[in-house]
Amino acid sequence: MRVFAISDLHLDYAANREWLQQLPLHEYNDDVLILAGDVSDRLSLLEDAFRTLTKRFSAVLFVPGNHDLWINREHMRDSFGKLEAVHSAMREFGVRMDIFCQGDLAIVPLQGWYDYSFGAADDYLRAAWADYRNCRWPGYDETALTKFFTDQNPASSSSALRDARRIISFSHFLPRIDLMPDRIPDKHRKIYPVLGTTMLESQLRQLGSSVHVYGHSHVNRQVTIDGVNYVNNAFGYPSEAHFTRRQLVQVY
Repeated sequence: MRVFAISDLHLDYAANREWLQQLPLHEYNDDVLILAGDVSDRLSLLEDAFRTLTKRFSAVLFVPGNHDLWINREHMRDSFGKLEAVHSAMREFGVRMDIFCQGDLAIVPLQGWYDYSFGAADDYLRAAWADYRNCRWPGYDETALTKFFTDQNPASSSSALRDARRIISFSHFLPRIDLMPDRIPDKHRKIYPVLGTTMLESQLRQLGSSVHVYGHSHVNRQVTIDGVNYVNNAFGYPSEAHFTRRQLVQVY
């Protein structure tokens, strides 16, 4: 059994959909896929992805990204309704968001959002960042929403982890801002406050993760910090093809 990872498929783009459909039918039948969020804001495309990938992999593990929870093109009251629709699609196609165990390996999904632990959101960011327009979370600000998601994540004391000797965790959002490389220009650092939360870092450390897969930033990177190998393998937009791998990466 091998474990592959990818995120940010953004199937709203035809080129990305073509890549997905061209994945071999039988090459990965004994393998596991970590799908770390941002498949599409269209539920029908998310369902297409689940249908395609579960035919190719023995297990598909998923956490929703921010785009998956947009409601601007869906007839839904709020993003909590969209979240339930995503969960329903996962159940329909057998996509998992629980702890996956095989032998002494455990793969742990970590939900999250952003709580400005990476910096404060200024007026420019609030005007430019599409989540503020395309998501609706009644009764929750970003800090409360992040806690809503992270409170659902498995604890290190979970009985499912009792026999685990190697733990891979994954999230859509970044667990620490220093995963962004120094080469990022200052003008692009304005989005740092909405990239993730330090709560995820605390949780993956408590789990004892040796590998953590994340998405969201569209900056492919593999770096080891304090004993954890962090992997970003975002597929990204077609316009980003010159700096993203646009292929699966094996993490186990």
